[in-house]
Amino acid sequence: MDVANDALKIYLEAFCEPEPALLAQIYRETQLKVLMPRMASGHYQGRLFSMLSKIIAPQKILEIGTFTGYATLCFAEGLAAGGKIITLDINEELEDRVRNYFAMAGLTDVVDYRIGDALTLLKHIDTIFDLVFIDADKKNNLAYYELVFDKVRPGGIIIVDNVLWSGKVVDKMADAATAYISHFNDYICADKRVEKLILPVRDGVFIIRKK
Repeated sequence: MDVANDALKIYLEAFCEPEPALLAQIYRETQLKVLMPRMASGHYQGRLFSMLSKIIAPQKILEIGTFTGYATLCFAEGLAAGGKIITLDINEELEDRVRNYFAMAGLTDVVDYRIGDALTLLKHIDTIFDLVFIDADKKNNLAYYELVFDKVRPGGIIIVDNVLWSGKVVDKMADAATAYISHFNDYICADKRVEKLILPVRDGVFIIRKK
């Protein structure tokens, strides 16, 4: 779901920073060659991620759900000097493509790209992060959140994608995916350890600040 109609989306994209050429290439190739291409962030959402990262100037970023690396590269734009990104994904079939994109961006030494089950990989990561982005299988949003929470510094940000789920969270529709997302949203709303805000960008972006 996109909250904005097509005309408004064109307007919004015209009044944000241009999409870098490599990201435009990644987005186009994702649409043409990869299953479920809608999972790529795209121009407007990507500029949001870039802006947030530049405001935070993180030294350490964790991403759960790499897909084709579009959002990874957007967040990388705000890294402080010497900063690093750890990004986790389970899809081995995309690994060569994504590593090539990171190489094209000159970020091979900056992005630590790990393939495997994130629930397992997270248990072996002891880094403290400034920014975490969760965009993987929605049924595990809460499990990811709890696993990363103590790895986020006070004042750090956790961003979770697809929290409006095509508007189904409002109607409380009974399908399993909506139930998982609604439960997660309710949990965050009640979590006194954080400040929170949902932005109606594309399918809903939860911005969560650890107190």
